[in-house]
Amino acid sequence: MTRTPYILIFVLIFSTCRLFAQGELKDYQEAEKWLWNNIESKIYKSNIYPNWIGKGDSLWYSTKTRKGTEYFLVDIKNKKQQELFDHQKMSEILSSYTGKELKSYGLKLKSIKLKNQKELDFRLDTFLLSVDLVSYNVSKRDQPKKYTNQELVSPNKKKVAFIKDYNLFLKDGNEEKQLTNDGNEELSYGTSISWYFVRNESKNQKMEYEIDAYWSPDSRYLICAKYNRKHTQKLFMYQSKPKDGFRAEVYSYERPIAGDKDLTRVSYVIFDTETGKTIDCDLPENATFLEYGFQWKSNTKAYTLRYYRGYQKRELIEVDVESGTSRPIVSEVADTYVDPNMHIYKVNKDADDVIWSSEKDGWHHIYRYDYASGEFKNQITKGEFVVREICKVDYKKKKIYFRANGNEKGDPYYTYLYSINFDGSGMKLLSPENAYHTCKISPNGKYVFDNYSRIDLPDQFVVRSAKNGKTIMDVAKTDIDDILKMGWKAPEMYKVKGRDNETDIYGVIYRPFNFDASKSYPVIDGTYSGPQTIRTPKTFRGGLVNMDVPMAQIGFVVVTVDGLGSAFRSKKFHDVSYKNLGDIGAPDHIKAIKDLAKKYPYMDTNNVGIYGHSAGGYDATHALLTHPDFYKVGVSSAGNHDHRSAKAWWPELYMGFPAEKHYDEQSNFFLADQLEGKLLMVHGNMDNNVNPAASIRMADELIKANKDFELILLPGKDHGTCYYDKYFIRKRWDFFVNYLMHKQAPKEFKIN
Repeated sequence: MTRTPYILIFVLIFSTCRLFAQGELKDYQEAEKWLWNNIESKIYKSNIYPNWIGKGDSLWYSTKTRKGTEYFLVDIKNKKQQELFDHQKMSEILSSYTGKELKSYGLKLKSIKLKNQKELDFRLDTFLLSVDLVSYNVSKRDQPKKYTNQELVSPNKKKVAFIKDYNLFLKDGNEEKQLTNDGNEELSYGTSISWYFVRNESKNQKMEYEIDAYWSPDSRYLICAKYNRKHTQKLFMYQSKPKDGFRAEVYSYERPIAGDKDLTRVSYVIFDTETGKTIDCDLPENATFLEYGFQWKSNTKAYTLRYYRGYQKRELIEVDVESGTSRPIVSEVADTYVDPNMHIYKVNKDADDVIWSSEKDGWHHIYRYDYASGEFKNQITKGEFVVREICKVDYKKKKIYFRANGNEKGDPYYTYLYSINFDGSGMKLLSPENAYHTCKISPNGKYVFDNYSRIDLPDQFVVRSAKNGKTIMDVAKTDIDDILKMGWKAPEMYKVKGRDNETDIYGVIYRPFNFDASKSYPVIDGTYSGPQTIRTPKTFRGGLVNMDVPMAQIGFVVVTVDGLGSAFRSKKFHDVSYKNLGDIGAPDHIKAIKDLAKKYPYMDTNNVGIYGHSAGGYDATHALLTHPDFYKVGVSSAGNHDHRSAKAWWPELYMGFPAEKHYDEQSNFFLADQLEGKLLMVHGNMDNNVNPAASIRMADELIKANKDFELILLPGKDHGTCYYDKYFIRKRWDFFVNYLMHKQAPKEFKIN
């Protein structure tokens, strides 16, 4: 009788080892093979982009082949493809010219321009060269005059506007003139700041401004932004690993956060550079992140797109630069938000039509307005589908070429190319293959360069007719022979019902390539619930080059789910996340994983983890705090744990303005005492997208609640380099092996 417990313990230990037999050194080694830096070298004829020649009867492209980098010429009229030039001859003459040994299929030519298919202009390192493709004679081209980010040359190349000491200046020939005199640090002219610029406060680094101004087509008028920084606020970072010395340095960057009332604002001043007259534009000051710059309808009429705090209104506005007066052309409001991430509009200087997209009928569609009067003309596209891109507007034929998803059978996220007349008639499918299509239309409107793929279909590159969609010629197919030999298997696409038991929800399942259905596998939810996009890949590269494939090789089943509130479906579907980012799609994620586990019993729903970056980092932590009965382990990187901790535009778009109590209710800071599972947080300490203070403050709240967790701050890493940091990748693998697989991870595995 006394032996029974020992037998039971032995059985349990044996079962555990059998259940989770992976997570060992060999699995880490296999996972490493599938990381982006290794797998990129194993695929060929991928990432092909067309460069149209002249009107578009031919094009050239470059791509990585098994030989190296190859350049090709595609003659569409004659349905022929050949090398753009003799690679051997080209390498020989360029080696001789530069004094460097260059390989035939290792030429890194930039800024290529083919003239008459006989002369090739390009940049090679610091050389600007031209090569005659008949004689292969090389000639040097003159370096064009370079302008700094503080300068803006006029269209006729005769004038240069520039900023200096917070003021605007004009150089006209040899004459230099100061256009403003009252600029200062608080009220300055043309002084835009790059999103990526961070200032070293410790060394009193000089601000790096970029000119924000717009020349009229005839080079007479200049619209200049006037920045009001009286109430500008900054975010700060602590660089613990300076380039020189041992003293840590403080960096800052100009950034409003959600709900800020004190922030940088911008208005506009117009300069007539012929008369010297200054004209005030009557557009009121607006937050800088809501402005989209100016374009020109004519020499005296400019237009701009403007949003307002909370993103419930947008306007297309015309400005008369002779008087400075403005008028709205198209104005749109919504109870939730008008989405700048979906919006498309087209204005042509020679046409009266404004092509405008909107979700006002419940789906993202194309509409037409009259530019002069602002009157609504007609809705161009209709139906339960989503317009994603306007590829070309043919104003002469009154035809639009556009990509949309949801109008064909199958995966509603696959985009297809269509054409349609301005009046909404004659909608025609031009890319019929069941796949995700990206398309480029030739300048003459005759041809379409179509790149289509699925996660189980390598990229296909074809040229088709823009008239009827028929394939004219095959250009290339991605070569995946190497990864097939490595054992690659396509992930599985799936469809389940969402939380309402009615709405179809889509995602992907990644399994280990040595998958054994007789075993049991912990499940990891790869998450990103930011409403501007989806997490599930739809292209071949997206399904191959990611963090999910390597993670699965460790011994996990990795699942992606695009739940209610995510992008590219109906407005109703999308609006589930409005003022509700704390939902994180979790009810759909949990139901999807449980439903899949009924079909696939090897998915162990008692051991479910979750990981994500940025908004996905918020998700991973939030899932552990709000659904501890389901999610047991989470890895959160660069998480915006409170939507007031990073920037203003993104949360104010999806959470609204002002930042009221719902921000508190959905903040991870205020839920810290609910942590039950195992949590690892990671953040780069130089992240100026999601400030590292978000994770540090989250750690403080967890400490106050006396919760166990782990935090890694990566010195010198920003938002992107944190995600791709190899030490972090290994620590993420370790964390899931230790706490989800309940095994000891290989000690200090080094990813090369």
